[in-house]
Amino acid sequence: MRHITHWINGKAWDGGPARTGQVYDPATGQQVASVDFASAAEVDQAVSGAVIAGRAWAKVSLTRRTDVLFGFRQLLAEGREELARIVSAEHGKIRSDAAGEAARGLEVVDFACGISELLKAEHSVGVSTDVDAYAFRQPLGVVAGITPFNFPAMVPLWMAPIAIACGNAFVLKPSERDPSASLWLAERWADAGLPEGVFQVVQGDKVAVDALLDHPGIAAVSFVGSTSIARYVYGRAAAAGKRVQALGGAKNHLVVMPDADPDVVADALVNSAYGSAGERCMAVSVAVVVGQGKAELVDRVVARGARLALGPGEDPESEMGPLVTRAHLERVLGYVDAGLDQGARLVLDGRQHPHRGEGEGFWLGPTLFDDVRPDMAIYADEIFGPVLCVMSVNSLEEALQLIDGSPYGNGASLFSNDLEAIRRFEIEVEAGMVGINVPIPVPMAYYGFGGWGESMFGDHDIYGSDGVRFYTRLKKITARPLAHRGSLNFPTNQ
Repeated sequence: MRHITHWINGKAWDGGPARTGQVYDPATGQQVASVDFASAAEVDQAVSGAVIAGRAWAKVSLTRRTDVLFGFRQLLAEGREELARIVSAEHGKIRSDAAGEAARGLEVVDFACGISELLKAEHSVGVSTDVDAYAFRQPLGVVAGITPFNFPAMVPLWMAPIAIACGNAFVLKPSERDPSASLWLAERWADAGLPEGVFQVVQGDKVAVDALLDHPGIAAVSFVGSTSIARYVYGRAAAAGKRVQALGGAKNHLVVMPDADPDVVADALVNSAYGSAGERCMAVSVAVVVGQGKAELVDRVVARGARLALGPGEDPESEMGPLVTRAHLERVLGYVDAGLDQGARLVLDGRQHPHRGEGEGFWLGPTLFDDVRPDMAIYADEIFGPVLCVMSVNSLEEALQLIDGSPYGNGASLFSNDLEAIRRFEIEVEAGMVGINVPIPVPMAYYGFGGWGESMFGDHDIYGSDGVRFYTRLKKITARPLAHRGSLNFPTNQ
């Protein structure tokens, strides 16, 4: 059985016995590896090494940093099929989906390769007599990333390349459910020439998380996960004086206007709600049909969902894989039971969906509920599984009110060709990421990713220009080239 450990100061950790967790193959239900769980001592070892390495890295020229980033980009591009295989084996998502995850991460590396342009400074000449003013950005020091199981490669790639390009050292705490991708990334950073200690990996659970949140050597924390944990991370890290961006959960709506093509919408709903077994923070979980047409749309989604091939991620014929763990499967099944108990109509039962997996895998097929009300748990809560709810309203106004009534504000989409409806939706919907005839509106690397409401705690999005601002702090200089005597008056711009 494989043993997965930390990556500290340029190599796999070789310390003594540690607490461990189990890593499973979701398609079979069998344990395939054990993973070390870091104590506060191992976290301190990683952070202390990062502090030393980070001081030296911050002094490295932008040209040299860019050389390392381009080298890393090349290795990532060449190895993304291997990375996809690693992700698929431990997460369960199908291989093509895992390859897409690597590709979206690569886009952020591309963006970070332009760090020389992104860090260009400001300079004003003659703000007062013989006085100039200028400002530039400096790295924070050591920053931490706490990342989720659903994107074990992409989310670390949303954070680390920009943080490192800005001159910081980065400590990654990946999910303990699928930790192998983190070590693959660490090896590629090393192969690209990144100095030892600038990229560290500590595996573990809440003990490791709390140690990072409390450690005085950590200047900032980036987090992606559920809303309850995001709120906890934000509060604890901010109380320790750290800068924080904590992305939480979601309940993403897709509004269907009367003029929308029902076949196009049905395809979009199936792909967005059931892709990656619904384990995406941007997955559509509620379809809101404006006016008539709900019954026709439900029939089309049921027909498409029932045909999806459910199987292991490495099977090229699989269109959807298993859920990540048995505990998560049982949680999602609990919501299916709750939907039935509260009166929703189950029109596609994923519990009965055939699959090609062997053993006791964590299987649940596409599941669809009709006649859903806002007071039901399946509507109000983030399920994070292949469960789609369908509702109907009489107008776009009602649809907007429904979305705005949710505490989440991650993503929302509208399918329509009505320019007036599109414009109103773009302006009025309470969500940070909006799709128009696009079901999963994940922004490009140069825009930034982040929701509103309880989907986001903090002022900076992940990646994009906001990522550069998050991982740096602004220093403002007021300078007179030659010192001379002045008055004791408050300085003015004369």
